Amino acid sequence: MDKPRYDILDGLRGIAALMVLLYHVFNDAKSFFVWPTPVNEFFHGFLAVDFFFILSGFVMGYAYDQRLKEDMTLGNFIKRRFVRLHPMVVMGVLIGLVAFIIQGCEKWDGTEVSVQALMLVTLLGLFMIPSPNSLEVRGNTEIFPLNGPHWSLFFEYVGSIFYGLFLHKLSTKWLRVWVACAIVSIAGFALMSEDGGIAYGWSSEPTSFLGGALRMLYGYPMGLLMARVYRERQPKPIKGHIFLLCSIALIVLLGLPFLGGKDAESIYQLICILSFFPTIIWYGARGTVTGVRQKVVSFIGRLSYPLYATHFPLIYLYIAWVGRDGHPYEGYMQPWIPAVIAIVASELIAIICLLFYDEPLRKWLTKKWFTSK
Repeated sequence: MDKPRYDILDGLRGIAALMVLLYHVFNDAKSFFVWPTPVNEFFHGFLAVDFFFILSGFVMGYAYDQRLKEDMTLGNFIKRRFVRLHPMVVMGVLIGLVAFIIQGCEKWDGTEVSVQALMLVTLLGLFMIPSPNSLEVRGNTEIFPLNGPHWSLFFEYVGSIFYGLFLHKLSTKWLRVWVACAIVSIAGFALMSEDGGIAYGWSSEPTSFLGGALRMLYGYPMGLLMARVYRERQPKPIKGHIFLLCSIALIVLLGLPFLGGKDAESIYQLICILSFFPTIIWYGARGTVTGVRQKVVSFIGRLSYPLYATHFPLIYLYIAWVGRDGHPYEGYMQPWIPAVIAIVASELIAIICLLFYDEPLRKWLTKKWFTSK
């Protein structure tokens, strides 16, 4: 029996990727904007990573659970994940390298970076290997300094290997136990973390690396458990504007401003990842979309990964530009103009990568490595 195509879930992945872009534009670079009032719009966009982890667990569980138990080897599974993930990993690193060269090959403090260090960091990034602090060419402990958001792609790889080696073999009973333990672990981490919440994973600092691992070790198993329960219950499809409703819910949850306190932030973030996100995915899986809307939703979903994998070097460039020259647009350029430019340019780069690189290359690799069945 053919596996169902979850177009709405793909589209929701695209909405989440857009929220990540807005989060980075309005928060990571916000201190360099000359806004008339303080801004923290889209403050919770970083939680899209947890949405991605849960969604990946759900989709992979539905697509591969039975096949790994029956006819698919671990090697073929890993190759399929490589084909899906790695072309845009390579492109994201190369775009990050070009941006870093344009930026002047300097750390944020102005220290010049040697050619040897830059080449080694590039090589590590191409092979999805985190950079140690000694090779952090930006000077702020990023494990993927040429393209910071790749930290979550690293954990995506780890999650895929973890799923292929171990997680899919767990019975549903023991998977529930795992998820329960993961919930306790990530809740304890969020409530006791220094800054409050789970906005960790991008840095080589031990606490950050642990936080990223916990986010993955909860998200993937949670998504897999949902897929198994969904397969067992086979809930009836829901008609109506499910994509629109789920998108609005996701935008509101990820776009909510900073709540103003460590405890409030920790609780809100936990509620999102433990309750709201699984609910959105569950109902998104039950929804249907047809006709022109299906094509639009499908394209939004196809664009999600290229957008996520390539947008951040533009943020680096903008921060470097403003950091070097002060506020060069002050007095003659409205502060929203560079933000709009960054958003539009990121979308255009993602579309070009999708249509002329990612999809053609994945199609070629699939044809070369796998026989159709």
